[in-house]
Amino acid sequence: MSFRASPAPAAAYVEDVAPGRGTLPPRAWYASSDAKSLSLNGSWRFRLSPAADAEDDAFAAPGYDAGHWAEVSVPGHWVLQGHGAPIYTNHLYPFPVDPPHVPAENPTGDHLRVFDLPADWPAGGDAVLRFDGVESCARVWLNGTELGEFKGSRLPHEFAVGHLLEPAGNVLAVRVHQWSAGSYLEDQDQWWLPGIFRDVTLLHRPAGCAGDFFVHASYDHTTGRGTLRVDSDVEGRVTVPALGVDVATGESVTVPVEPWSAEEPTLYDGVLATPGERVPLRIGFRTVVLADGLIRVNGRPVLFRGVNRHEWHPERGRALDPATMREDVLLMKRHNVNAVRTSHYPPHPAFLDLCDEYGLWVIDECDLETHGFTEQGWRDNPVDDDRWTPALLDRAARMVERDKNHPSVVFWSLGNEAGTGRGLTAMAEWIRGRDASRLVHYEGDATCRDTDVYARMYAFHEEVERIGRGLDGGPRKRRALPFVHCEYGHAMGNGPGGLADYQELYETYDRLQGGFVWEWIDHGIAHPELGFAYGGDFGEELHDSNFVCDGLLFPDRRPSPGLVEYAKVIEPVRIDGGAADGAVRITNRYDFADLSHLEFECLHQVDGEVTATARLTVEPLAPGESAKVALPPAPDGRGAEVQWTVRARLAEDTPWAERGHVVAWGQGTVARRAPAPAAAGVRPAADGGRITLGPAVFDARTGVLRGIGGVDVTGLRLDVWRAPTDNDDGAPWQPDVRYGVLWRTLGLHRMRHRLDAVEAGGDALTVRTRVAPAGRELGLAAAYRWTSDGTRVRLAVSVVPEGDWTVPLPRLGIRFGLPRADRVRWFGGGPGEAYPDTRAASLLGRWEATVEELQTPYVRPQENGARADVRWAEIGGLRVEGEPEFWFTARRWTTEQLDAARHLTDLVPGDTVWVNLDHGQHGIGSQSCGPGPLPRYFLRAEPAEFSFVFAPSPG
Repeated sequence: MSFRASPAPAAAYVEDVAPGRGTLPPRAWYASSDAKSLSLNGSWRFRLSPAADAEDDAFAAPGYDAGHWAEVSVPGHWVLQGHGAPIYTNHLYPFPVDPPHVPAENPTGDHLRVFDLPADWPAGGDAVLRFDGVESCARVWLNGTELGEFKGSRLPHEFAVGHLLEPAGNVLAVRVHQWSAGSYLEDQDQWWLPGIFRDVTLLHRPAGCAGDFFVHASYDHTTGRGTLRVDSDVEGRVTVPALGVDVATGESVTVPVEPWSAEEPTLYDGVLATPGERVPLRIGFRTVVLADGLIRVNGRPVLFRGVNRHEWHPERGRALDPATMREDVLLMKRHNVNAVRTSHYPPHPAFLDLCDEYGLWVIDECDLETHGFTEQGWRDNPVDDDRWTPALLDRAARMVERDKNHPSVVFWSLGNEAGTGRGLTAMAEWIRGRDASRLVHYEGDATCRDTDVYARMYAFHEEVERIGRGLDGGPRKRRALPFVHCEYGHAMGNGPGGLADYQELYETYDRLQGGFVWEWIDHGIAHPELGFAYGGDFGEELHDSNFVCDGLLFPDRRPSPGLVEYAKVIEPVRIDGGAADGAVRITNRYDFADLSHLEFECLHQVDGEVTATARLTVEPLAPGESAKVALPPAPDGRGAEVQWTVRARLAEDTPWAERGHVVAWGQGTVARRAPAPAAAGVRPAADGGRITLGPAVFDARTGVLRGIGGVDVTGLRLDVWRAPTDNDDGAPWQPDVRYGVLWRTLGLHRMRHRLDAVEAGGDALTVRTRVAPAGRELGLAAAYRWTSDGTRVRLAVSVVPEGDWTVPLPRLGIRFGLPRADRVRWFGGGPGEAYPDTRAASLLGRWEATVEELQTPYVRPQENGARADVRWAEIGGLRVEGEPEFWFTARRWTTEQLDAARHLTDLVPGDTVWVNLDHGQHGIGSQSCGPGPLPRYFLRAEPAEFSFVFAPSPG
């Protein structure tokens, strides 16, 4: 006799490919109406079980005593509230791939909420229980009656419950399974976080209440008139007081309107009134079409300056509150972002309300990704298996029906990295049949069979240019479509580099309609010992380390240098100078707005100090127009460096920023600095074991600098190593050379310094060395030539590569330590860090910061904090001037310690401040998932000469 175990029937739904049972058809989501509602968010009783069928359903019955259970907050994820642990994978499923089966070890959270109806809850009518998001599968009971179950984590589900409600003591029970058949459709690059993570709401549905409704609001740019029609399941009337509109549902009305766009998001307040409910409407008139091979809104091509946005909070995961969502939108607007791809699922619907209000184009993406099937050549991929098609169509319908009334949504996206198959075609066909007013996006459709746009991820600059020129090949249909770079500029760690080069291509070729940087925010989890945790910090069996920290914001929503750079690169006003006639050219790069909302000012600075400010008169240029604007006369620098800076500021307060907010700026040089007087004439003098040369003291045997003007200096020597960035190391799947890996293989992190000669003769002290890694024949011959005029000391460094150098250098300059340093003053680029291909936002001026403020807190420590184009810097009692300009870095730990650190808390400040003065830095690129630096940003190993003049700092 043999026995075969099978899943308990009560839990069989977990592995059912069907989307669920018992739920109501999807419908339009709206935030409020005059019908009563009751939020069921708050503290719920919670019990965690190790398997889907470990417990029976007795807990759902009224009277069950759950007083000994734990408590969790809803919305929330139980793994972020002390129950289990989060898991991060980029694309690997964290369980055996055997669809639709999931592991027997399936953490299951039972949730209980007992609630009373408010005293003013209406006696008549019906009621609906709405879940806005539960990961990944939920089974629901109310007062002991099972309502059904559902999958589709980032989508709303509703149940009819009016017949089950009691005035008091209602028992809502929800069983949530971490893994289900639905997990195979939700393999997005993010943390796996089970729980009820969006709102739970009880909605009263009075007789005659609104059901589903569809607001159609188009705009005819040739007439300036908009046409409104609201289709509604329940007949009623639509009023828009500002437009004098009062029509029945289903009827069209055409009136003069101001159109909606991301730049000028005009919304008209209206009301849908049915016999039993009044629903506020916010109506934006706009028309989205594909015409002449371009995406056009209201008749004009648009250029997306976008970001990909996962929902994230470092403590609450994907359970976002309205304030956090608003903060995201405000940060985007203030940094010139005009578009969002909701990667890779529909966001909380309140976020789309904010996009409507403040103005952001939206690619609304379905909750679908099956990326893990790439490991088996896409075999058994659900999107090409007819059994799964109902679930795919359910997800598409729930997205479209929920979000169809948002003017900000201009694209529906079928999902992300799900291969290809019949299921995707079915989704596209259903979407087009339901809503022909928007375009369809899906990056994985290489032939563009189902899509209206040629979308790509991480295409290299050269390929993007070929696409822009129409030389990309491929099917005829695809060649006639616009190109959108739906993911590029992978913002992992220090970077991304090369953004300005991409933007130049987008603005050169009409077919290239912009892109969306990956991504908005680092998904670091707040951790008491680590600062922010990433993959592997919770003991995961499979993980992808800090690949989850690849955003323009740090986890706590502080803008990274990458966001500051992106804001500069995509600024909607171009200010170009350099003309001999003392004028600048100002170009309006907006798609819709003129420049009447901006005011312009010109600043002149001498050696970085502002000497004069004046208002500029700029005509309200239309989109695409440019004009030459004369600048006030520049001051006479009398040998000092003179620059102008022109800023475009908001002329009035806006909903997203106050008057004076800088939207764009440009800068140019009027007069370059005069050469510094020679620091020479004093002869070196030997004194026992020391050599003195002006204010400098050297070791007589080694020629090593010991101090300048009473300031101790340690370890001054040539330095070529930097703690590799995530983009230096690159991703294993990248096709181009990963120089961070080669640098370490060659041993550039363990260079040996051999002393060849110390020569004191004439008015100079020369120290000759060879710098090379063990085990390699290549090296660098470095000569340090010191001279002095008695008060200053000049170091001239000469570097000559020896051997077969086949890789660029990470950096090239000198490093030394100072015993005491707190504040730093410098004249050069700032206020933040910059590297060769991330320096667009580096503004020349005089800056001041503490050593701590110079650091950039990347979640995984790496090279950071360099200031570019530095003319001089003062730190620790020393003043350093460079010829030519240099890169400046200062830290309270060595590069080696920075390289060894895995988290910020690994970095312990020491007693020495280590200073790097670099002649060159290698570019950054975005090779963590994309191209490395362009060749013009390589720091090639070739002969170089550079110098620094040291002196005690004044005061």
